[in-house]
Amino acid sequence: MPGTPCRCASGLVGVLADRDDGTVVRHGVLVAKAHAPGTHPEEHHARLALAAHPDVAGVFLPPLPLPDAPSGPAGLDGRPVTVWPYGPPVDPEDPDAAPWEDAARLLALLHRTTPPPAPAPRLPAMRAPLKVSLAVDRMRRTAPDHPATATVLRAWRTVPDTRASGPRLLCHGDFHLGQLVRDVRTADDRPWRFIDIDDLGLGDPAWDLARPAAWFAAGILPPEVWSRFLGAYQEAGGPAVGADPWIRLDVPARALTVQTAALALAKSTAEGRPLDEVEDVMIDTCARIAGHRTDRAPSASP
Repeated sequence: MPGTPCRCASGLVGVLADRDDGTVVRHGVLVAKAHAPGTHPEEHHARLALAAHPDVAGVFLPPLPLPDAPSGPAGLDGRPVTVWPYGPPVDPEDPDAAPWEDAARLLALLHRTTPPPAPAPRLPAMRAPLKVSLAVDRMRRTAPDHPATATVLRAWRTVPDTRASGPRLLCHGDFHLGQLVRDVRTADDRPWRFIDIDDLGLGDPAWDLARPAAWFAAGILPPEVWSRFLGAYQEAGGPAVGADPWIRLDVPARALTVQTAALALAKSTAEGRPLDEVEDVMIDTCARIAGHRTDRAPSASP
C-alpha cells in the first residue's frame, strides 16, 4: 500500500540496470522496468501482450498487472513501465554452469510457436537488424576519429540489408545469456525463461543465434560450447538453420560482430578508456570480415 514502509532486506531492493535503453529496479519479489524514451506505444503493447500470451508461457517470464493501471502499462515521464516477477539470472562467475542447452531449447520453442492470430495486437518486426544500424550510427557520432572505426565500417559494408527478406517467425531479437532468469514460481525441472521484450517480434530466427555464432567465429565462445548450443537447438526442432548452419548464420553473425565492435568503440571513446581484450578481438574479427568479404552489397553508405 502507498506509504507503507518497505520491509524488504537491503539486498532485495536496488537498481539492477540503468542504461539508455531502460532502467530496471528490484523491489523484493518484483522487478519494475522503465523502458526507453521514445518507445513506440502500439509496438510496445503488442510485445507485452505476446509475453503474457499462454502460447509462450514456457518461454517468457510473464508480465504482472500494475495495481494502479488495470487497463494497461503505466508510464513514467513518457516512458512505459512494466512489472515482472523477480527471477535469479545466470551466474556470470560460473561460466561452466551457463545454461546454453536450455537457452537453445527455449529459442527453438519460440521459433516454432505460431504467432497469435487476430484480433491480437499486430506484432512488429523484431529489432535485431535495426540495432546493428543504430550501433554503427552511434559509433560514427561518438568515435569518428578512432583508428578502428574505418575497419568496422569496412566490415559493415559487407552486410547486405536483410530486413525485408527471410522468414517471419517469432524471435527474441536480442538473445544472450543475460536475457535468462529462473522462474522460481514453477516446479518445472527446466525453469529458465526469457526476459526483455523490447526487441521481440517477427523476423528471421537466425538472428537469435547470431551472437553466439559471432562469438564462436571470433574465438571467444569455445567450440564445444557452440556445438552443445547448436546441437540442442537442432535437436529441439529449431527452424533457423539447416544441415549447413552457416548458410543462414553467416550474414547475421557478421552483423552482430559489427554491432559489438561498433558499441565497443562508442562506449570506450565516451568513457575515455582503451579497448579491453574482448573488444580488441571483435575489432580484429571485423578486419578479417572486411578482408574476405568485399564483394557484398552495402547495407548502409559510409
